[in-house]
Amino acid sequence: MSLVDRVLAVVPQPFRSILIKRRESVKFLMVGGFCYVLAVLINYGLKFTVLPHRPVTALTIATVITAIISYFLNREWSFRTRGGRRRHHEATLFFLISAVAVGLTDIPLLMSRYVFDLKVPTVSRPVQELSDFVFGMILGTLLGMVFRLWAFRRWVFPHENVRPDRVGRASAPGNGDTRVTGHPVPADSAVSARPGGARDSDTASS
Repeated sequence: MSLVDRVLAVVPQPFRSILIKRRESVKFLMVGGFCYVLAVLINYGLKFTVLPHRPVTALTIATVITAIISYFLNREWSFRTRGGRRRHHEATLFFLISAVAVGLTDIPLLMSRYVFDLKVPTVSRPVQELSDFVFGMILGTLLGMVFRLWAFRRWVFPHENVRPDRVGRASAPGNGDTRVTGHPVPADSAVSARPGGARDSDTASS
C-alpha cells in the first residue's frame, strides 16, 4: 500500500471518495505539510538564535530553503506524470513562482507587524509570538500554498500524463512516450514493443 493510500485509509467517507479523485492534490498537500513543519523548525530556529529581531527575514529564509526541497519532492512525486517543458525551463518557472509565493507568504506577517503593530512594546511578548505564528506560519503559508498549487499545475507542469510513471513505461496507455523529447508522441506514431521495433502494420505487410 502506498503512502497516499495509507493516509486516505484513515479519512472518513464521503471525504475519502473526493480525495481519491484528487490524489495529485493530496500528494501536493502532503509535501506541503512536510515542508511546513520544516519551515516552522527553521523559522523558529533562526528567530531564537541569529535573527531574534528580524522575523520577516527568518520566515523568508525558511520559505526559500523549503521551496528548493519542495521542487524535487513535487517534481518526482506530487506531479510525477505531469510535465511538458524542458527541465531548465520547468525549474526556472518553479522558482520564479516560488519567489512570488514567498512574497505572498510574507504579506500577512508584514501586516501584523507593521500595519496592526502587533509587536513588543505595543503588545506583550506572548501576544507578539502568537500573532507571528497565526499571520506568518498559518495565514501566510496557506496563501502561498494555494497560489503554488494553482500556478504549478498551470505553468510549471501544464500537461497531464506526459512523463512515465515508472522507468521505461508511459504513465497511461495512449498518452505517448516522452523518454526522448520530453513531449508526448501521438499514439498512432508509436512503434510496437516487438523485437526490432517494427510496426504491427509493417509486420503484417511483409
